[in-house]
Amino acid sequence: MSDVSVSSLEAGVHEPASRRSLNHLLRPRSIAIVGASPTPGSLGEGVLANLEHARFGGDLYLVNPKRTEIRGKVCVPSIDLLPKNIDCAVLAIPRAVVAEALAACGRRGVRAAIIFSAGFAETGPQGLADQEQLAGIAQQNDMIVEGPNCLGMVNGVDGIPLTFVLTPWVRLQARNGVAVLSQSGALAAVLGVSLRNHGLGISFSISTGNEAVTGVEDYLEYLIEDEHTNTVAMVVELFRHPRRFLELARRARERGKHIVLLHPGRSTAARASAATHTGAIAGDYEVMRTTVAHEGVTVVETLEELIDVCQLAVFCPSLPRGGAAVLTESGAFKALTLDFCESIGLPLPPVSAGTAEQLRSILPDFVSPANPLDLTAQALVDPTLYGRTLRALLEDPQYGSLVFAIILTDKRTSALKLPAILDGLRSVRPAKPVVFAAMDEGAQFSPVYVEELRALGVPFFPSPERALRALARVTQAAGEKAAQRCAADQHNLPLRLPSGVLPEYKSKEVLAAAGIPVPAGAMAHTLDQARQIALQLGYPVVLKAQSRQLSHKSDAGGVVLNLADSNELTAAWHQLHENIAARMPGLVIDGILVERMGRKGTELIVGARNDCEWGPVLLLGFGGVFAEALKDVRLLPANLCLDAIVNELYQLKSAALLRGFRGAPRADVRAVAEIARRLGDLMNSAPAIREIDINPVVVYPVGEGAVALDALIVTES
Repeated sequence: MSDVSVSSLEAGVHEPASRRSLNHLLRPRSIAIVGASPTPGSLGEGVLANLEHARFGGDLYLVNPKRTEIRGKVCVPSIDLLPKNIDCAVLAIPRAVVAEALAACGRRGVRAAIIFSAGFAETGPQGLADQEQLAGIAQQNDMIVEGPNCLGMVNGVDGIPLTFVLTPWVRLQARNGVAVLSQSGALAAVLGVSLRNHGLGISFSISTGNEAVTGVEDYLEYLIEDEHTNTVAMVVELFRHPRRFLELARRARERGKHIVLLHPGRSTAARASAATHTGAIAGDYEVMRTTVAHEGVTVVETLEELIDVCQLAVFCPSLPRGGAAVLTESGAFKALTLDFCESIGLPLPPVSAGTAEQLRSILPDFVSPANPLDLTAQALVDPTLYGRTLRALLEDPQYGSLVFAIILTDKRTSALKLPAILDGLRSVRPAKPVVFAAMDEGAQFSPVYVEELRALGVPFFPSPERALRALARVTQAAGEKAAQRCAADQHNLPLRLPSGVLPEYKSKEVLAAAGIPVPAGAMAHTLDQARQIALQLGYPVVLKAQSRQLSHKSDAGGVVLNLADSNELTAAWHQLHENIAARMPGLVIDGILVERMGRKGTELIVGARNDCEWGPVLLLGFGGVFAEALKDVRLLPANLCLDAIVNELYQLKSAALLRGFRGAPRADVRAVAEIARRLGDLMNSAPAIREIDINPVVVYPVGEGAVALDALIVTES
């Protein structure tokens, strides 16, 4: 059975499923296995074995034309002989007879079906047509369908494993389970094993497959309302309804539910426009990540991170915010941690003066108060140091979480350390997240200690790097959610826009109407007009050829800068026309834009893209080589308030240039942020705009503002 493909995901079009209808699939009281079999290893045998092992207490019906009984259970030869209105039918049958079987289920009033068989939309046009036939049958009969090309589902709340993958059965006892929601059946199975190995209970595991009828958004809506689900771990290759997913993510955040997303496809070539830098930089994955993260979704890059972030979400009493404190026993590891956390973006604030004084009263003289705090081997001599330093660090408001990175070595050593750490945790009862990481993976110790840590809300990690990386992901996600809550009211801008690529002068007219500052200037169609405009503006001036076919004017010799007087303007006028005639023969220009020459400042790029699936996003960064070669840019939603945008600008890698580098004056960052905010207003007011590229925006010292020197707008044709 193959994993889900992009073509298969694009196939389905369906109405959102209701919670009541999904109950027939996810919490069925009556089940039919079509293709039931006693043969070990067969799909039908696997489903039956799982249900027997889980002691399913509902009505179970078996269908096999060659059997009258299987394992002592009655077996009928045809779907037409089943009782009416069974909740769910599992179709463990060959692809060739799936459509016929689904239609028969429809005639018997079956409310939901699971289709294991592959070979549909993922295989090409004929497979797509066959899958659309399945969707039509389901819709005609008001039937929920999971798949095709899926591994089924596991309900850990009621004990209903409807999958052929043999599943060790552990009923979910608590109300803080993880739900697995994956388009890939293989990864759903892998996650189930891995999450259970880390002590996490699974409420539901759903493999959506090709999504002929019901998709990830339908299941997510159900899981958000499920009282047993704390966190949803998602593996999604393609969202068919991105705007609905964003709304559901917002709803999950409001209900205190966590969504952790692994989205393969980051390296796929983006649908980028060649007309703007913004379109080339803001690819599909980046746009997706930005929009979902600001709605509260934690985006991870590996299965390992997905599992680790789920640990934090389930075990910790609250998710971490701000910087972390690290408590360890190795000076070398202390240095490694500082390097590692800088690379992953996890702040490790230095110990404050008050906390340092408190730690000095606790620690021996040869242990210096610091973060990370190296206890050396002294804790073996005085194990109470773990609890006392834990309390001091957690009382410091600048630390949002704490990591124990502890050397366990062997059973004897761990038996000295872990009870003292557990006693400290019981004494402090931390409200902030505390995680435990074993420094030496493979060290022998009793698993009872891990269970006791988890019972106290402390997840256990096999390495400090995994713990720190997970904290970084969650901390960054918390910052993005806080920025979204700072979202500003949008201002509607009534605008009528021409279609296609707008040349610079038209683009600047739109920007000026939106309140974005542009240089003083005017269009000239003759040399005399250009001279008159230059006199009115005052020299020096710049000449720029204007045409919608001339997106990159400099490449065609269509820009001449810093013209000091009328003689230089005249020569430049002729030279500019000769350049264009030589490099782009036959190009008809609209005219020449004459503008006052701008003074030097720090050059940035401010852009926007209206993604057809995820909506508008803004792009901020340093212009030129910084944006394209160094990728020193930030993507953000188009509805953030001024303070949130300022904060994003200061997250740029080269932000030191804005703060006054080597004696230079500080840049007027708020003026740039105001341009970006107004650009966001423009994007939200004019959905016909595809992309806007303002490159460069020149920012001057604080109080002197910023100006859009060049601009290009692309609208729907």
